[in-house]
Amino acid sequence: MDMTQLMRAIERILNAAKAAVLATTDAEGHPHMRWMTPTLLHGRDGVLYAVTSPGFAKVAHLQAGPQVEWMIQAPALDEVINVQGRINVVDNPSLKSEIAEAIGKRLTAFWKANDKGTDFVVLETVIESASLYRPMTGERENLELP
Repeated sequence: MDMTQLMRAIERILNAAKAAVLATTDAEGHPHMRWMTPTLLHGRDGVLYAVTSPGFAKVAHLQAGPQVEWMIQAPALDEVINVQGRINVVDNPSLKSEIAEAIGKRLTAFWKANDKGTDFVVLETVIESASLYRPMTGERENLELP
């Protein structure tokens, strides 16, 4: 599996599932997992994006340790992609606009939970490694990035 194949698989699964699980650790090393609505931006291979409120706990977790893992699972449970990487918390108006346009319609739960209304930051995951697992066949493909 190369980067192009990985990004196509992520896009295909996200188009069907619309959500993924993000795992972070807090300053004490305790794991935290939550459902998120990630997206890809064309022309930016190797990066997965999501949004959060700057006041949510995950931002503090990421400041303590930016290493994360995403689990992206097909609705039929026949493909699971685990992505490991580092998240940058980005507050850039241009990028925020681009992300809002890409996934804004799928953020209903986020807007309800975000008490500051339109205040959000972008979580930019730079992919370091990934694996695609097909549970029905036992097939696994791995990708390590330099």
